Amino acid sequence: SWVDGMIMLLALIGYGWTIWLRNSTHETPHHARTTQRHWRAIVLQLAMVVGGLVLLVLGAHWLVDGAVIFASWFGVSELIIGLTIVAVGTSLPEIATSVIAGLRGERDIAVGNVIGSNILNLLLVLSTTMILSPQPIAVPEATIWLDLPVMLGAAIICWPIFFTRRMVSQREGSLLLVYYLSYTLYLVLQATGSTGLSIYTTVVGLVLIPLTVALLVVRALRWMGEERRQRQLSMNASE
Repeated sequence: SWVDGMIMLLALIGYGWTIWLRNSTHETPHHARTTQRHWRAIVLQLAMVVGGLVLLVLGAHWLVDGAVIFASWFGVSELIIGLTIVAVGTSLPEIATSVIAGLRGERDIAVGNVIGSNILNLLLVLSTTMILSPQPIAVPEATIWLDLPVMLGAAIICWPIFFTRRMVSQREGSLLLVYYLSYTLYLVLQATGSTGLSIYTTVVGLVLIPLTVALLVVRALRWMGEERRQRQLSMNASE
């Protein structure tokens, strides 16, 4: 309901306030470089911003309309289309930004872009939709019992990956990609009513998830051992 939307919007404001407080500790140097602003350049940039917003809204309409048509053609629910085609389409800007930032060595932007976009999608997009919607938004039962736990599990998996060595290796990135492909394959099997769905869920539950947990535990233990050895070496060197 709109009350829930207001709560999520207040949570977003609180999150933004914490970011402002964290950044306010860094003082801006008084000798910061200033650039001369030309009105022609300002008008051009404003025109690009307005044009980009117009095209973005137009593209959003096309994306939703096309997704609904796909859902009717293939006889699948709009939820499945939203979790696959629409989700990929709306994530393409994040993919492009993170890839370009990673190639240029701006690793903080690559990680922050992904985390920030997810927080904004949950707290800003969803809250704005609920506030402006004339009726409460119904949440499908499948989302509560499957998609939300999957989203929570993905966040939990990211925590030890980000924590150990403060980086994401190619193997870990490949593991995250495998999980996304596995989730998408599950949605496809479920939408098509495939008889192999039960076998697939068994393989994922008994093989893929335990293997992932074991790999993360081993990586965490190795990292803790390396940290302990480095601290011991630093103590010995100081003595």
